[in-house]
Amino acid sequence: MKAMKLRVVWVLVGLGLAMLLSVGFMGSEQSVSAQVAIAADPVFVGAGDIASCTSEGDEATANLLDTIPGTVYTTGDNAYESGTATEFANCYTPSWGRHKARTWPTVGNHEYYDPSGNASGYFTYFGAAAGDPQEGYYSHDLGQWHVVALNSMCEKVGGCGASSPMVTWLKQDLAANPRTCTLAYFHHPLFTSGSSSGGSSKMKPSWEALYAAGADVVLNGHVHNYERFAPQTPSGVEDRAQGIREFVIGTGGKSLNTLDSNLTNSEVLDASTYGVLKLTLHPSSYDWEFVPVAGQTFTDVGSESCDPGGTTSPSDTEAPTVIGTVPSAEAKQVDRTTNVTATFSEDMDPSSINDKTFKLFKKGSTTKISATVSYDPTTRTATLNPFGSTTTRLARGTTYKAVVTTGGKDLAGNSLDQDQDPSNGLQQKKWLFTTMT
Repeated sequence: MKAMKLRVVWVLVGLGLAMLLSVGFMGSEQSVSAQVAIAADPVFVGAGDIASCTSEGDEATANLLDTIPGTVYTTGDNAYESGTATEFANCYTPSWGRHKARTWPTVGNHEYYDPSGNASGYFTYFGAAAGDPQEGYYSHDLGQWHVVALNSMCEKVGGCGASSPMVTWLKQDLAANPRTCTLAYFHHPLFTSGSSSGGSSKMKPSWEALYAAGADVVLNGHVHNYERFAPQTPSGVEDRAQGIREFVIGTGGKSLNTLDSNLTNSEVLDASTYGVLKLTLHPSSYDWEFVPVAGQTFTDVGSESCDPGGTTSPSDTEAPTVIGTVPSAEAKQVDRTTNVTATFSEDMDPSSINDKTFKLFKKGSTTKISATVSYDPTTRTATLNPFGSTTTRLARGTTYKAVVTTGGKDLAGNSLDQDQDPSNGLQQKKWLFTTMT
């Protein structure tokens, strides 16, 4: 305790001296204000795959945290092997546990190896900081950033799909918390070059929600190495304009994995160094620095601006509309192998675009034609494909009616309303086209 108090005193003295020097050498109060503003940008620092009583790696990374102020995050697998109360007490507490009061944790698969099967050791240890034990996901604001902690063991808390409780909550949270910069962190990465385990497709619906909302950064663990990816879409397509940059930081101290061949869009990869990733969160950008443990030299440093579009505004009360279709309304001589598409005026909730909200009929019939429906958030376009193993063409010389119902919703939850007149109630989009004879 004495050492901690002395440390605080010296920090305060140091800040005072820095301000005095700023006035002396820079010559104005504005210089002091600028220095203080820069220093005030929050730091978010941490890693995953951390503490084991059979490894000293977590002590080495905890020593780094001793020298770095700010909020500490974890990307899961905090206490090996099973996240029990005993392992948290004996393995995590002596190292990273001394930063518990400033830690925003996430849960990993090893926590669910606890004999309870519900990660009780983790939730008991971190208490309210870990969120509701029935969920394990939560969010905070940090400076000008919105920061979201997810539970990638989502199969334990209601599922991982686009309409699951967690992803539904995520969409609502993002819509209600607009920021120029948004970060999410959780255990299982969607993308990784590590050889021990591949990326986890169960987190793709979460990525899709984050991408649609304009999020900027995702932090993960699970694979015991460090990797940085270029900004990309949930499908792994490089997207420098709107893509999410993923960092894998499974370097907290438990062990290190061997490498596989580099995945597409992987920019930096190291599997030989324990360390933490330090992010400095500016109002519209961020700096990253991989800080290695004592005696190691690998590092990775850079800066990036946030997506200027930011996340969806909570004041969005405008109903979406369909602004373009293929085939167009009243089109004639349409190719019989044509898919039907509808492009929307704004980003849509992918879970609301399906074969119940986008349908195709023969004119005059109430029998829906069997089809698969998909949604591309990058183009805001829904595609209805009526072709399968038994149907390869639409009927010749036949008029079809396509319908997008009011069940389609934007990311703020507004239902589609094609005529935008409240006095008429919600109106679906429907149009006719006729195939070639």
